[in-house]
Amino acid sequence: MSPGRGGRLARAAGSWWAALRIARREARRARGRTALVLAMITLPVLVLTFTAVSWRMSELTPAERTDRQLGAADAELGWMVRQPIVQSAWGDAWQADREDAPPAGIVTAEQVTALLPAGSRVVPLRRWVSFDARVGERIDDTIAGRAVDLIDPLGRGLVRFHSGRAPAGPDEIAVSPAALRRLDAHLGGTVTSGDGARSWRVVGVAEYPDDLGAVVTLHPSEGRMETEPDTSWLVDLPGPPDEGLFRRLNGHGILVRARTPAPASDIVAFGPDVRLPMDVEGMSVSVLVGGLGLLEVVLLVGPAFAVGVRRRRRDLALVAVAGGDDAHLRRIVLADGVVLGALGAAIGVALGVAAAFAGRPLVEQHLYGARFGAYRCWPEALAAIAAVAVLAGVLAALAPAWTAARQDVVAGLAGRRTPPAHRRRWLTAGVALAVGGAAVAAFGAARTAPAVILAGLVLGELGLVFATPTLVGLLARLGRSLPLAPRIALRDASRNRSSTAPAISAVMAAVAGSVAIGVYLASDDARSATMYRPALPAGTVLVTSHGPNEPPALPRVAEAARAHLGVRAVAPLAEPGCGGPDTDPCVVSPVLPAERACPWTPGDRLSPAQQRRARADARCTVPEDHLGGYFHVVVDDGTALPVLTGAAPAEVAAATAVLRAGGAVVTDPRYVRDGRVDVRVTRPGQARPDTATSTTVAGYPLPTGLGAHRLLLSRPAAERLGLTVRPLGWAITADGVPDEDRQNRFVAAVRPLGAQVEIERGALADTGRPLLLLLAAAAGVITVGAAGIATGLAAAEGRADLSTLAAVGAGPGLRRLLSLCQSGVIAVLGSALGIVAGLGSASIILTALNRRYAGLWPVAEPYPVVVPWTTLGVLVVVPLVAMLGAGLFTRSRLPVERRLD
Repeated sequence: MSPGRGGRLARAAGSWWAALRIARREARRARGRTALVLAMITLPVLVLTFTAVSWRMSELTPAERTDRQLGAADAELGWMVRQPIVQSAWGDAWQADREDAPPAGIVTAEQVTALLPAGSRVVPLRRWVSFDARVGERIDDTIAGRAVDLIDPLGRGLVRFHSGRAPAGPDEIAVSPAALRRLDAHLGGTVTSGDGARSWRVVGVAEYPDDLGAVVTLHPSEGRMETEPDTSWLVDLPGPPDEGLFRRLNGHGILVRARTPAPASDIVAFGPDVRLPMDVEGMSVSVLVGGLGLLEVVLLVGPAFAVGVRRRRRDLALVAVAGGDDAHLRRIVLADGVVLGALGAAIGVALGVAAAFAGRPLVEQHLYGARFGAYRCWPEALAAIAAVAVLAGVLAALAPAWTAARQDVVAGLAGRRTPPAHRRRWLTAGVALAVGGAAVAAFGAARTAPAVILAGLVLGELGLVFATPTLVGLLARLGRSLPLAPRIALRDASRNRSSTAPAISAVMAAVAGSVAIGVYLASDDARSATMYRPALPAGTVLVTSHGPNEPPALPRVAEAARAHLGVRAVAPLAEPGCGGPDTDPCVVSPVLPAERACPWTPGDRLSPAQQRRARADARCTVPEDHLGGYFHVVVDDGTALPVLTGAAPAEVAAATAVLRAGGAVVTDPRYVRDGRVDVRVTRPGQARPDTATSTTVAGYPLPTGLGAHRLLLSRPAAERLGLTVRPLGWAITADGVPDEDRQNRFVAAVRPLGAQVEIERGALADTGRPLLLLLAAAAGVITVGAAGIATGLAAAEGRADLSTLAAVGAGPGLRRLLSLCQSGVIAVLGSALGIVAGLGSASIILTALNRRYAGLWPVAEPYPVVVPWTTLGVLVVVPLVAMLGAGLFTRSRLPVERRLD
């Protein structure tokens, strides 16, 4: 290194060291502003640190995963097939020698033990068992069940008991804490099955570390576990498993999961745990979202640094008089960002780690649903988060540093404010970025590339940020005709654009993001509602039997329906079959005429020209495969037809006449040609549908607009096809659409009859509304915070002006009104710009998506542009709240200061 270069580096290091010392001194002097900046930097660092540490603890090591799966056992065996297999090292993949290897079938404990070394012991385990129970007047069938002997040490090692003991017989169960709450039970209480046929006594509360949800543990004597294909075996071996044991068990088709890896196979090479390829799209989206968050922090923190520079303009001018150049002045201001960013990062990381450790039980229970591994951090992620925090501080101080280096030294020494002239190039750059961002977002939407869409939105937001100062200046010119308080507020906003514009931009960014996402979610909900096709008319209930069982008796079903649903009509249901109850099911379906079948199928890779031809072909308006769509087939004489279709009385009468004449009714008119329909029967053993038999019968087309296609056969038509007729159940038209409580009570009433219930509940509720309100609330918090911060800084900066107003006789309420107007300038202008930007961005994206879908086949439902009025209402009220808060929390007494000139 040359002496000259070394000297420059030494001088730069010395300059930075002096700047950092000045920044530390200034942080101690301006404690209020320091606390404000630290709060805005620390909060996101805390949240990111909490997330990173929690995620790191949730990632289990191989040893932790093995301990959780095996408990106190040495290995877990699963008899997969009756042929030799090869397996991966840890038993997460296997392959049989033959593709048609027969399943293991019935396996007993004696058969498994016979293959193990002398002194070994096995315990059966089923990790999933069907379980349902009555809870009040409803049946809960969403609780998971497991079957294992928790008295045995091998089984007990899988759980952690909170209280009670292990089940000792088939009439006892242990439940997890979540299941205890879900079942509304208590230790020593009784739980009744859904059909009411049996009950269990709760003898223990035990949780599985891998599932903190509702889990019930049954005793293995509840049923013959050996007959279930998913039964595995926990093994206690006299010693560690060796290569010979792995080979012997694999040779019998048994998969082994042990604490030691299995030997490598000579036939199939299972590679080590292969990492999934990097998700470039997801990584890009994450980076862009992080960049938006960083920009929001910079915009919120920037005004504090700008006010700090104006308060220190005399000190900075003295540095310039003492020989400091522009670089020295920039370093002094940037050092503020370095010091506060580093301090905020340190505090945020420390608090985030402490919060992650302290809140670990809550995160395990309510977010991950499983226990974490050991307490540990993620040093690389924490270092990156701290670096980003320091970067945010530096970026927030960048514009004020540039302004400080360009200030007039004489004016600074005299204490006069000389705001720099705002050049038009910033407006030009802002407009260019906004237009370019819109184009990029539209391009990304047309290519369905989320990362490109987000990149366009980021560019557009940056463009609006650059254009905001000019817009503030234009509004200040319009304020000449306003009363005193709003005129002063607009004048101060224009003079102090370096602090006002970032606050307005921060509000705009938050509101724009909330509105854009809200419009997309509302449009997606509207599109889903348009695409929804109910399978049955609204309020229709089907009560059918399980498998070959007889349907439930009509009197009991009708009684339950009258008590809980209100009955308008009840009709019997019957289904066709190919033989006795032990015969495999056959498939009955209408045959689509060849000239009406679409020549393309959705699975084909069609060229753009073929897609255009398919869209123009009338035969392809309802795409389906070449085998035809799936049809629900019933045998009826017209009794169940109005209940199943909801057709008009005239249509019902015509269709009933065809059924009673021995014909069939099809809800898809394309299948009926010249009053005739071909019906095909694919019997068991027929692999190719084209070899199935088909019969032509009289047909009637009955379009319903429902999502399920139905074929209603008359009994004579079923006999012509060689089909038998079996009672299936009952179709009920309820008195309106029953609410969830009435549905639950009806299901609970008919469950003892061995029936299954299908209820047409209509389209799902608007699931996006809570998210819309959450987005609006987040944007509201940022709006209030930014307005409050900027208003407080403006009040501190404008203290001299307030003293002048007091000297000339201004009333005490003027200060409150001035604060209210200053807050309104930021909140109203930022919210208005954000709403316009959000609506514009969403419209561009949805329009681009619809243009892309317009050329595709099968035809996709377009996205309507739906305005989330609830979100907009919240965002309109928030500026009023910010203004009201500024007016209420501002002291009305005007300061009076003595000036010495």
